[in-house]
Order: sequence, then structure tokens, then C-alpha cells
Amino acid sequence: MAEPLTKLESSVYHYLLDFTAERTYQPSIRDIGKQFKIKSTKTVSDLLQSLAKKGFIERDPSRSRGVNLLGFGGALRTQPVPYYGKIHAGEPALLPEHRQGFITIDRRFVPSEDVFFLKVKGDSMVGKCINDGDYVMVNPRQDPRDNDVVAARLGEEATVKTFSHRSGSVVLEAANPADRDITVQPGMDFGVLGVVCGVFRPGFDANNGGNALQS
Repeated sequence: MAEPLTKLESSVYHYLLDFTAERTYQPSIRDIGKQFKIKSTKTVSDLLQSLAKKGFIERDPSRSRGVNLLGFGGALRTQPVPYYGKIHAGEPALLPEHRQGFITIDRRFVPSEDVFFLKVKGDSMVGKCINDGDYVMVNPRQDPRDNDVVAARLGEEATVKTFSHRSGSVVLEAANPADRDITVQPGMDFGVLGVVCGVFRPGFDANNGGNALQS
């Protein structure tokens, strides 16, 4: 998964979002330095470079305000959350070229900067009120515990199931009597992508493309 933001990087990122939403233009390096009492423009530039490296912005170093806020929607106190159409076997499972866009969410409902969305396909989790076509928000920084609903990777396939242990083995439990549980066997290409922390159910799908997360 992507490296998490430091506390200062997170504050700067939120400042960039809110400043741009309120004023319709981006803060300069000097604006950022003044806001966070950073005297060195190089230190500010290094912070922006780190945000770019971690995938939150793109930079044009030739311009003082040359920052592209990826997925920015313009509303105050919101945050763009990336949506991935497919995953990659092994680590990292989420690659920039598989990102299909962003869903902008009120920041109060975003537990960490590196959450992401995957789309559910199938009805194996209807007992947990997760339906075919839903988008699940996944928090990769939360360690899974028994009975947590997780997004997991099996090779290049992703699935959403309830995480549990039985007889020393990890079991991914379905929430539909018609579907089978999955016991993770030794040697399987398996990984937990994160804990599901939200479900978004659109009234329609304007972008019906890409691979979905199997439930």
C-alpha cells in the first residue's frame, strides 16, 4: 500500500484542498509556508514533493502554484478517494494505472488519507447489507480482526468477505447461505487489502467499466 502521510503532510494536503475550494486558485509555496510557519521554501517544496510521491498531488516545479490536486471536486472540507477498477497480484496490489477515477467524500467520513474504493460484484455479502454494484470504502491502515468485513486479494482477484480464524487458518466467510466460505490454504497468493469502513450505493452507475470486487 502507499506510504501513509505524516501529520504535517496531512495538514498541508487538507490546506491545499480547502484553500483551493474557497478561493478557486491554489496557494503558493509562500502561502503554505506562512500558514504552517515554515520559513524555508525548500522545506515546503519537499513537503509537496512527498505528497506527489505518495500519489495525492501532481507537481509542475516551474510554477509557484503548479499543483494538481488529483480528483479535486471543488467543495470545501471534502476529499477525493480513488476508485480502482482492478488489482494486481502481489504487492503493491493497487497500481496507479488501475485507478479509474475518484469519488469525492465529506472528509468527516474518511478515516485516513489512503482509503480507496472498490466495486462489489455478486451477492455473497447481502447478509451484511453489501449488495451487487455497491462501492466499498477500504481502509488499508486498519488491522483486521475476527468478524471484520475485509477486502482481500486472491491472486489478481479481489473479494469482500468477513474475516475470521478457524483451527489456525484464515477463513473468509460469506454472508449468504448460497455461497461458500473460503479457507486460505498455505501457499495461496493471499493478502488483506484492508477493512471495509463504508459502503456507497449509487442510484445509477455512470461509469460501468472495469473489473469489480467479487463478493
